[in-house]
Amino acid sequence: MFEKLRQSKLFFWSAELLVIATLIFVSTKINFLFTPIGTFFSTLFAPVLVAGFLYYILNPIVNLFMKAKIKRTYAVLLVLLILVVAVVLILVSVIPKLASQLASLASNMPTVFSNVETWIYKMAELPLFKEVDLTSYIEKLDISYGKIIQQFLSGLSTSLGSVVSTVASTTIVIFTAPFILFYMLKDGNRLVPGIKRFLPENRQESIAELLEKINKTLANYISGQAIECLFVGTFTAIGYSLIGVRYAFLFGVIAGFTNLIPYLGPYLGLAPAVFVTVFDEPIKALFCCVIVLVVQQIDGNIIYPNVIGKSLQIHPLTIIIVLLVAGNIAGLLGIFLGVPFYAIAKTIVIHVVGMIRESKSEKIVLASEGNDLSMKGK
Repeated sequence: MFEKLRQSKLFFWSAELLVIATLIFVSTKINFLFTPIGTFFSTLFAPVLVAGFLYYILNPIVNLFMKAKIKRTYAVLLVLLILVVAVVLILVSVIPKLASQLASLASNMPTVFSNVETWIYKMAELPLFKEVDLTSYIEKLDISYGKIIQQFLSGLSTSLGSVVSTVASTTIVIFTAPFILFYMLKDGNRLVPGIKRFLPENRQESIAELLEKINKTLANYISGQAIECLFVGTFTAIGYSLIGVRYAFLFGVIAGFTNLIPYLGPYLGLAPAVFVTVFDEPIKALFCCVIVLVVQQIDGNIIYPNVIGKSLQIHPLTIIIVLLVAGNIAGLLGIFLGVPFYAIAKTIVIHVVGMIRESKSEKIVLASEGNDLSMKGK
């Protein structure tokens, strides 16, 4: 009886889960060992993330230069030089314009809030709201600009430590990410062959194929998202400028960045432009909605299918669930990274299941061949 129990799958998996639970429990009791490891990975996470993002954008350019008979090291240096020039141009031309429009928007916020307050008081005069004392509720809310500024400064003063920490982390990223990016571009093609050497011979090709699939998934997603964001931001800003929206460039940049968030991003990017215009020029706010709708239709029907295509194959409901869960776990970073991490996990699971099925089919074939040989021997 004990022998049957020992050979049963239930006993095997119960023992496995018990061992894993014991390891997790023991790990929680030796924080002095895992805390430095956690600190090490948390310090490297941001630089590696930035360098990885830039790697998938710049690596196709490196490969393009290599096709022109340029050695990889020189191609990498040339691409990094182009990157430095692009960053300098952005700092010289784009950032001052953004700062100017942001300062202008901040100085104009009292007028915006005044328009909001006037609109609410007009709504309070409608017969629908006569029964409800809406005016008293408005006064209790105290949506004055001075109150909002006071609350903002109060929150800023209490979070001064986190501001200093953010500045320090940003400095680390600025100085370390370029070095990591250089070696990623220079030696990234050696990663898979290097990993293959440490794998069993019968699994080398299969694991290498999995790594290539993961690499292709990330490359399609990251480079595709970069092109999408650039397209959406540029044409949204142009559209806003054509209809005379103030701060069109700033709102275009916001629309481009929020487009990284699947499905919800376009609405988040549209919100600032609508908020600034709807209480003063409602027709202009309607035109803003039309512009975003047109840009998203072009993006969804032309840009996305041709750039990213069906490589992710994730159902819209699954994406919404992933965004909710990842956002709850890791906040804004989780919203941005949830979908690519899910895509990688899905790629791994599909590949592993395929390996298991292939292994079972091979065993069935070998077993049938063995039976055939034994029958012939008889």
